[in-house]
Amino acid sequence: MGRNLFHLLRIARVFTRHGLDEFVTAIHLFRPYTFLLKLIPGKKNRSIARGDRLRMALEELGPVFIKFGQVLSTRPDLLPEDIARSLTKLQDQVPPFPGSEAVTIIEKAYGEDLDVHFRKFETESTASASVAQVHYAELHNGTQVIVKVLRPGIESIIERDLELLHTLADLAERHWSQGKRLKPKEIIEDYDRTIHDELDLMREAASASQLRINFENSDLIYVPEVFWPHTTRNVMVMERIYGIPIRDIDRIKAAGIDMKKLAHDGVEIFFTQAFRDGFFHADMHPGNIFVSETGQYRAVDFGIMGTLGTADKRYLAENLLAFFNRDYHRVADAHIRAGWVPPSTNAEQFEAAIRTVCEPIFSRPLSEISFGSFLVDLFRVARVFEMPVQPQLVLLQKTILNIEGLGRQLYPDLDLWETAKPFLEKWMNEQIGPKAAIKTIRRELPNLFTLAPELPGLAHQLMYKLKNDELTVHTRDREVQALRTQNQIEHKRTTRLVLGFGFGLGALMFLPDRSDLSSILMPGIIMACASLLSFIMAFRCRI
Repeated sequence: MGRNLFHLLRIARVFTRHGLDEFVTAIHLFRPYTFLLKLIPGKKNRSIARGDRLRMALEELGPVFIKFGQVLSTRPDLLPEDIARSLTKLQDQVPPFPGSEAVTIIEKAYGEDLDVHFRKFETESTASASVAQVHYAELHNGTQVIVKVLRPGIESIIERDLELLHTLADLAERHWSQGKRLKPKEIIEDYDRTIHDELDLMREAASASQLRINFENSDLIYVPEVFWPHTTRNVMVMERIYGIPIRDIDRIKAAGIDMKKLAHDGVEIFFTQAFRDGFFHADMHPGNIFVSETGQYRAVDFGIMGTLGTADKRYLAENLLAFFNRDYHRVADAHIRAGWVPPSTNAEQFEAAIRTVCEPIFSRPLSEISFGSFLVDLFRVARVFEMPVQPQLVLLQKTILNIEGLGRQLYPDLDLWETAKPFLEKWMNEQIGPKAAIKTIRRELPNLFTLAPELPGLAHQLMYKLKNDELTVHTRDREVQALRTQNQIEHKRTTRLVLGFGFGLGALMFLPDRSDLSSILMPGIIMACASLLSFIMAFRCRI
């Protein structure tokens, strides 16, 4: 606490001057000195909204706190709405550091002179943010590129301020009346992960490369190429792109671009990233998006990316479709099955809480409903039922809010539901049912051939032991030993079912091809054996 005291006093002074005394007195360390807060000169007008006063205080405290405020703005499920809304106005623009320092950092990273890598390098930065700044350059083959360089000493600054923020969060959670509800320690941990990801430019470069592969030859979006021979942990070189900044509405209209199509394309791009690929650009604010003369999106800055696993995608789609159909029981059930809320959650009470939030929404036309705000409200309700933080869902809701806000700037009558519902219905149809099962089996079938030589021996060994009641498992778990007798009774019946299912599914999968008899029966036998092997492994895990 000693080395943080000076910085704590500085924060207290800045917050107090902005009329945020309640944030300072929440820290028990300063409570005995509350009367002194009134003596600090230059106190701001309290008629300004508290969210705006907090935003101005963070801007005065500097780059790390600005970035932290931006992360806070992505947590409307935890913060009061007025504060979250004000923090979205934070601008991550800080004065650049000298170009000579950028050259020194780059040459140190490369271990050789700058002109070995670049024919031209502009020492004056074109953009500067809290973590890094960008310079234009040209490779020796004439390719125009941008060079992103981490700020000198930024790691030590961030580590120092992170330590301070963790201290503040711990004090707030223990001594602030709102601490338990707003979960400051949880927010700081989220910020810690985000800021450390942004400090590794190799990670950002890898994310950009993956997104470029996912949208190769796409008419919807263009992702610039990364030049790996010139990229290190603190220097990244990427293709320079050209286009109209998406916030420049007048220029986009002057170029004759269809604004409605542009808005809907943005929505389609996001849902394709999230549900087709499970990997999405999670920082799609206007400063990171450009538009070509033909209306193609062009993205930059891939420091924050989100991922969705197969289970998350399925349950999220199921939740949204159930909401479209006003099936709140299914929404509650999907949350419980996904593990987003504890299994002990009372489904009826959860359903009633969701209905209370959702029903007022349907009193308005869909085009007036905020898709992103609905997600925020849904997750806020789930938090009441002890839903743990889901980082992937936090990034998802933040991105949807960005996309929706951006889309309605381009085309005020944008109905995000109009695009979302058909997309989700199509995706769910592809994931569930016989066609989806057959597609999955066909994809996995080559992997099963490597197991084929072992299957006859394993199957014979299992059958022999089952027949002679010789199947035993050594374990120290007393509870599992008590269940073993019951499991043995079930195994014979389960084995017959698994074998029958394997043969039937294998034959069914290849039957539509109408190939010769061997091509029908052999895959069926392989699938049966594979199913049997799965049963063996499951049996071993159970007992």
